[in-house]
Amino acid sequence: MKLTSRVLNRTALQRQLLLERSALSPVEAIERLVAVQGQDVNPPYFGLWSRLTAFTHDDLTSLLYDRRVVRGSLLRGTQHLALADDYAWVRPLMQAPLTRARQAAWGRVTAGVDLEELVALTREHLTGRTLSRPELRDLLARRWPEVDPMALGWSAQALVAVVHPPPSGTWNRGGATPFTLAEEWLGRPLEAAPSAARIVSRYLAAFGPASVMDVQAWSGLTRLRPVIEAMPLRKYQDMEGRVLYDLPDAPLAPEDVPAPVRFLPYFDNLMVAYADRSRMMTAEQRKAVCVGAIVHPTFLVDGVVAGRWDLKDDVLVLKPFAALPDAVMAELAEEGARLLAFAGAAGGRVTWRPPAA
Repeated sequence: MKLTSRVLNRTALQRQLLLERSALSPVEAIERLVAVQGQDVNPPYFGLWSRLTAFTHDDLTSLLYDRRVVRGSLLRGTQHLALADDYAWVRPLMQAPLTRARQAAWGRVTAGVDLEELVALTREHLTGRTLSRPELRDLLARRWPEVDPMALGWSAQALVAVVHPPPSGTWNRGGATPFTLAEEWLGRPLEAAPSAARIVSRYLAAFGPASVMDVQAWSGLTRLRPVIEAMPLRKYQDMEGRVLYDLPDAPLAPEDVPAPVRFLPYFDNLMVAYADRSRMMTAEQRKAVCVGAIVHPTFLVDGVVAGRWDLKDDVLVLKPFAALPDAVMAELAEEGARLLAFAGAAGGRVTWRPPAA
């Protein structure tokens, strides 16, 4: 069975809670999404606000303080918020891509460092306490004074499972990132040998149908084809003939279901969930949204990316990629006013930057 781009789009939006705001609790929503990108502190709040009917800042902040949600390096080696129960098995799966990324970035600089000793020393420094990245970096530099301290700090973060306890990661709280051992914060050890099939199933529930390359692009894992082909999954094709996999009983959304405008924050996982992102944006739009390591905030019109947005000094600036009908602009302005209110800028204003000629 071949699936049109519009069916894939509507199905992705449905599974991402973006066709209509959901009454799920924040815990249920984060579990549904597998993990919420947390590279910066405020985007997870905006992402959940766009998906849930009655979400407040305190809803997520309290989960971080209660240790039910934790922040640390997960998918693609980047910062994510995940349920503590999920972190315990997702983080071990991510060790291979984290190790690979560390070697690519810092392998030459740390060529003379015994990595097993680095891991042991990092754990020794963190046992029973929390350190900032500069503090940990400086302690490690005492052992290897000839090595770039930044390389030591990032290597430690990649090779040792650490989380960043609050107030780090809470609304408007940037600054120094604290480190503490994940198993101490969670109060239990991480899983020793979790199955890759488990994360494939969770991904498909949140983003499917999708190809092997899609799953790998989202997760950072490699060599998943044998895993996926051994699973009892349903197979489709897209209009280009690519094989797509899905959970056997997962429903597809009708292609004619309406999709309201939605604002997605920096680094929203939906923007990087696929190797082929044509169900969400054109190739040209992708160049404007995914710029180097940055994934810019976007707004969706009729389910697809229609522009970027930025919020500064109580002003929400909308930057459409093309001219929009007056009715759509009015809908975006109304949703934008709600976004401003959520951000604590109820007296702010929505402005427009005309699309490039």
